[in-house]
Amino acid sequence: MKDTQILSVFQELDTQPIVEVVPQSVVLVFDACHVGVVLRAVLFVQAVVAVAAMFGASNPLEWLTRLSLFTGGALPATLLWLIVACSLKKGLARLSPALQQVAGVTLGALAGLYGCGVLVLVGLLAPAPWWASASAGALLSAALVAALVMRARGKAPAATAARLAELQARIRPHFLFNTLNSAIALVRAEPRKAERLLEDLSDLFRHALREQGESVTLAEEITMAQRYLAIEQVRFGARIRVEWALDSLADGARLPPLLLQPLVENAVKHGVEPSPGGADIKVSTARRGSRVVIKVSNTTPVVGSERGNGLALDNVRQRLSLLHDVQAQFHSGLKDGVFQVRLELPA
Repeated sequence: MKDTQILSVFQELDTQPIVEVVPQSVVLVFDACHVGVVLRAVLFVQAVVAVAAMFGASNPLEWLTRLSLFTGGALPATLLWLIVACSLKKGLARLSPALQQVAGVTLGALAGLYGCGVLVLVGLLAPAPWWASASAGALLSAALVAALVMRARGKAPAATAARLAELQARIRPHFLFNTLNSAIALVRAEPRKAERLLEDLSDLFRHALREQGESVTLAEEITMAQRYLAIEQVRFGARIRVEWALDSLADGARLPPLLLQPLVENAVKHGVEPSPGGADIKVSTARRGSRVVIKVSNTTPVVGSERGNGLALDNVRQRLSLLHDVQAQFHSGLKDGVFQVRLELPA
């Protein structure tokens, strides 16, 4: 299957969230290690500094002068806060949420003093407003911590609801009945094949129902996808043709649990089921520098193909965004009878 130009037109679809309940005592309010968080924090502080510089400025030139001065202290202080917050994330996560927030505000006050010290050392501030700088740093860090807390709290319910929806999809009665019927048909004629089928089903359900962490490796997700397609292979026979192009260097990439499952399930539902001749399904992974690219594509009937409502795809997009923020990319598109989903995430 050619997939180089499939995504010339991307289709954004809508969905629900998924699951992962973060214990109340381990809310990662200091998860400042994402590029998106760093960018938003710097922009937020810079916007506050720009507004503060307007006070006392009689003209635009004086405002720019004051803005440059304030930025010289605020930017190093913000970056220091982010670096320390990211470095201490694991240790701080062991504290209660209240203590983490106190630590964040305290760290902000120290960052404010650092920024003031930088300006004093280069001779741009005299006398040094130590108390004002510490208070400003504490106030800004309190706002940043509050935003990170809301982000962490918003992530858990979204993950929880989406995981419940995913588990319901995983235990769809018709999928279970079709698999069991296939196993029954094989018991006498091909008992070993029936045994493998039931083992695959058992492993798939065990993986879906067990408690998951925030993320799993790509290798684990590929294994589950292979088991699912092996089950469907028994049901559809030659109608389902699967090609795997896997890069072992990409196996360690982290992604939300049960992320690939709805993608291969969609490929079967919308590619294989409605087509008398079946469909070609291709799953590929590739490591490209510090990025990992995952593609799932399938041929579809040109005429009379059933179109889904996009819930599964938007589910994947939202969960990927929750885990990797702006570092992840999700695209889907249909071209020349081939539908492809492309994921890109940090290695």
